[in-house]
Amino acid sequence: MMVSAIPPGQEDAPDDVSGVSSFPLAKPSRTREHGGMDHEPPRGTRLPNARQTPRFAGVTTFCRFPMLDDASTDVDALDWVVYGIPYDGGVTFRPGARFGPRAIRAASQYVKPYHLELDVDIAATLHMADAGDAPVRPYSTQETLEAAAAFAATLGNPDRTKLLAVGGDHSIAYANIKATWERRGRPEGGLPLLHFDAHLDTADVVWDEKWTHASPFIRAIEDGLINPRKMLSVGIRGPLNTSSDLDYGTEQGIRIITARQWETGEGIERMDAFLAELGEEEVYLTFDIDCIDPAFAPGTGTPCPGGFSSNEALELVRRCAGVRLAGADLVEVLPDRDPTGATALLASHLLAEILALDALKRS
Repeated sequence: MMVSAIPPGQEDAPDDVSGVSSFPLAKPSRTREHGGMDHEPPRGTRLPNARQTPRFAGVTTFCRFPMLDDASTDVDALDWVVYGIPYDGGVTFRPGARFGPRAIRAASQYVKPYHLELDVDIAATLHMADAGDAPVRPYSTQETLEAAAAFAATLGNPDRTKLLAVGGDHSIAYANIKATWERRGRPEGGLPLLHFDAHLDTADVVWDEKWTHASPFIRAIEDGLINPRKMLSVGIRGPLNTSSDLDYGTEQGIRIITARQWETGEGIERMDAFLAELGEEEVYLTFDIDCIDPAFAPGTGTPCPGGFSSNEALELVRRCAGVRLAGADLVEVLPDRDPTGATALLASHLLAEILALDALKRS
């Protein structure tokens, strides 16, 4: 039986939808002839008809987006491509984040496109697709990052499409940052970075290894992909090995907001000032799920008490409304430590929140 697709924002509508199976994918970069006149087709992402294909059925793509290689997908018109990097060879504690993309896709089946708080419909505003997973090399972090960056470089339209990577441990952020930096025109000095995390992730070497989930940003700064003086880390907390762990960030000009500073209100003011300073400059957003307290997100590899609640985390992203995103990632979801699926569910909603930021900026 052929399953019909319906206009963005209408997939759960109770009305009769039998006559809308031919609704086209959005192709804002192209025109076509109709009645002797050119016109722009509607924007948006075609989603499955939930009245014909229940959310627990069908192909498990992120938020039920079409696959990138679907014959009906207009690759040149894509605003965002979501893809997984199922790799956790860079972890220093609990493994298992390699299964994060699969769990998050499954949890995202009930994420709907209309954002109540921001009053924006991501499916009606953005043309999106799921590209599946990047190739990984289970026994080599550096080779995995090279392969993932090369894979990401092929996705969508390099002049238009933004990249949303789903990890995997935090080492994978380097690959998506590199691919994003290249397709955003290789900005001199690197991209600004908005970093939500419990940890700094600027360690140089761990057990003689330079490529780990503790080092993505020091490597990205060294390679000119990130501008450390336009980098803000939010949610940092917990004990460090030594006070010298802070030295690199201090020397490079990285700004840090601890979880306690956020709680007192100081951090809110500082983040607002950072966002205002960015203005219309594009920023890369990276979200480590351990930014959230393990009471709300237990499924992660290096949990740390004292983090944000689920609601605080969602509001944290919403506070970024107005920013221009260059690209983004979400990492460190560990399904084996997530007995109720709450972590993967929250992660899927956070990814939708990130897309909503861009949809709001365009609307």
